[in-house]
Amino acid sequence: MDEFELIRRFFSRDANAGDVVVGVGDDGALLRPTPGTDQVHVIDTLVEGVHFPANISAADIGYRVVAVNLSDIAAMGAMPRWMTLALTLWDKDEQWVEGFADGLYAAAGAHNVALVGGDTTQGDSVVATVHLTGEVEQGEALLRSGAQVGDTVYVTGTVGDAAAGLSLLQSGVTDVGLVQRFLRPEARIEQGRELRGRAHAVIDISDGLVADLGKLAAASGVGAEIDMSKLPLSAALLARYDRGSAEQLALTGGDDYELCFTAPADAVADLDGITAIGVVTEGDRIVCRRNDEIVEVDASGYRHFS
Repeated sequence: MDEFELIRRFFSRDANAGDVVVGVGDDGALLRPTPGTDQVHVIDTLVEGVHFPANISAADIGYRVVAVNLSDIAAMGAMPRWMTLALTLWDKDEQWVEGFADGLYAAAGAHNVALVGGDTTQGDSVVATVHLTGEVEQGEALLRSGAQVGDTVYVTGTVGDAAAGLSLLQSGVTDVGLVQRFLRPEARIEQGRELRGRAHAVIDISDGLVADLGKLAAASGVGAEIDMSKLPLSAALLARYDRGSAEQLALTGGDDYELCFTAPADAVADLDGITAIGVVTEGDRIVCRRNDEIVEVDASGYRHFS
C-alpha cells in the first residue's frame, strides 16, 4: 500500500462541513472562515519514545496527537475547526494505521474538527504532527500575558494524574484510570470558552503546573504563590501515592492538559470544575507553600534538547 492508497483508505473520511470547500485530496485545503472571528493556529508533534512509549496502541497515539492540540485551542478560548496531519511511519501494517485513524477521528469528532489535508512519509520511528486551526470572536482570545497582581490562580479538573499514569504505564500497569488520563487527555474546550471576558491570563498544563504557571507569570511580568494544601488531587491519585508524592506529581508532572488561569475571584464564582490554588504576586518568582513554609520545587518542567 503506497502513500496515496493509505490516504485514500484511512484519512479521507467525509468532513460533512460546509466550511470545508476543498479538503483531503487536492494540493491544498480550501476553507471558509466564520466572519467576525480571529483564527488561532497551533501545532504539536509527538515522537515515539520521546512523547509516548512505543508499546501504546495506535488508537491512543492518534487520539493523543489531536487532544494535545485541542488543549492549546482551549487555552485561547477558541473553537476548534480544521486540522492537517503529517505522519511518519515505519514497519506498521494496515491494522495499525486503521487504529491510528480511528483514534484521531474519535478525538476530532468530539469537537467537530475536520481533517482537511496532510502528508505521510516513511522513517525510522512513528512521528505524528497535527496542525489545528480554531476560531475565536474578534478581540476575545485568551492570552498568557494579562495576569494582574492580586488575581486568584485557578486550575481546572485535577492535576498530577497523567504523570502518575505515565509512570504506571512504564512499569507495566495498563488498566487503571490514571493511565487513561495520560493516554486520552480531555481538552477543556467548553471551560476555555467560559473564561472569555473573565480570565486575565490562561495557559494549558503540558509541561507541569509550576513550569507552565511560570511561563504565564513571565509573559505577564508577575510572580505567583501556590498553596499546596489546595491542590486538586484525585481520589485515584491519592489511592496510589502518599500525599507528598501526589503533590510532587501535581506540581511538576506534565501531560494533564488542564487549564491554569488567573482571574478576579468574583469573575468566575459561578463556574464549576475549577479550584483556587494561589494568588498572583509582585516580582518574578513562583513560590510553593505548605502551612506557610516555602517548599522547594523543581520548576523547570519538561524541556526538549536539555
